[in-house]
Amino acid sequence: MSTTETPAAAPRPNGNGRRRNLLLLALLVLLAGGGYGAYWYTYARHYQSTDDAYVSSDIVQITSEVPGTVIALHVDDTQNVGRDQALLELDPADARVAMSGAEANLARAVRQVRTLFAQTDQLRAQIAERETELKRADDDYRRRAGLVSDGAVSSEELSHAKDNIAQLRASLTAAREELNATTAQIDGTTVPTHPQVLAAETAVRDAALALRRTHITAPLAGVVARRSVQLGQRVAPGTPLLAVVPLEDAWVDANFKEVQLQNMRVGQPVTLRADLYGGGMQYHGRLAGLAAGSGTAFALLPAQNASGNWIKIVQRVPVRIALDPQELQSHPLRVGLSMTARVDVHDTSGALIAGQVRSQPLPAQASLADDPAVEARIAQIVAANAGGSLVAAAAHSMSN
Repeated sequence: MSTTETPAAAPRPNGNGRRRNLLLLALLVLLAGGGYGAYWYTYARHYQSTDDAYVSSDIVQITSEVPGTVIALHVDDTQNVGRDQALLELDPADARVAMSGAEANLARAVRQVRTLFAQTDQLRAQIAERETELKRADDDYRRRAGLVSDGAVSSEELSHAKDNIAQLRASLTAAREELNATTAQIDGTTVPTHPQVLAAETAVRDAALALRRTHITAPLAGVVARRSVQLGQRVAPGTPLLAVVPLEDAWVDANFKEVQLQNMRVGQPVTLRADLYGGGMQYHGRLAGLAAGSGTAFALLPAQNASGNWIKIVQRVPVRIALDPQELQSHPLRVGLSMTARVDVHDTSGALIAGQVRSQPLPAQASLADDPAVEARIAQIVAANAGGSLVAAAAHSMSN
């Protein structure tokens, strides 16, 4: 007798287990979202970061102020130079010739003015002499006029005496006018303070200035870059020769999106990392200022949004970040290096617009006009050519 076996029924899927897994997944998502929300609310929203940041610095262009031929070149690219260190030399031959000519003109001007002072005394003596002659001639005329009626003096002789008086009177008037003209040239001055002497002294200073400008020095400490000048090259005033970059005063230009700028204020702390040193070196700085416009606004070819094919693009605004000088000295940076910047925006009490970006302005370049050696040389030339007229002219000016 055969028996028929009934196959076992297939197991039904467990709906409760699947539902449990979905609930666990949803719970994990909610926990992750809540954790991120708490992280963002308590920490992340107080920081703004960007990797669109680069090192910048002043690039001091060195140019020539006088024409000349380069006869010496003391520095080259990548070389560190100190302030007032010699960079290059121009041929000083032309400047020295001009200096000698200016000194000769100064000596000639002093002697000419000295002659003017001497002429005044000479003209006064001539006037006194002609006044005496005129008085004598006038007395002679009166005596002769009384003798004409007696026939002792002819009318012709009396006429000659009268003409002599007129001639002496005209000569006296001319001498007085000449004295007035000479006095007008020196009135209220001495030999050292006369305009002709002062103009000649200015020419000497100008020639000395041109001579000193043949020696070109560094206006500040930094690294030499972009040297284009060559030995023997003839340069014109204003020709770019090389540049000096003060790397110890470098800063960072970080380009943040416009949606990140809402809480940024001047003075907020910033932490930075340079690709040059990797993540091991962290710089500390402060937000020094926000640019007046986006990078597109100041581009060579700004966007023309009114052309009809406008597409909205999130703009980036450059933000200047000042670095810690000590950290910059221990780990120097180079212009153009990539940086990562993170700004702490907890404190929003700072200004939106910077009042002063630089804590220490660039040092002023020493003026070449005030040279004691040149002033001493001018005084020597004036004294050597004025003789004893310096004291005499001063006394004469005070007496008038």
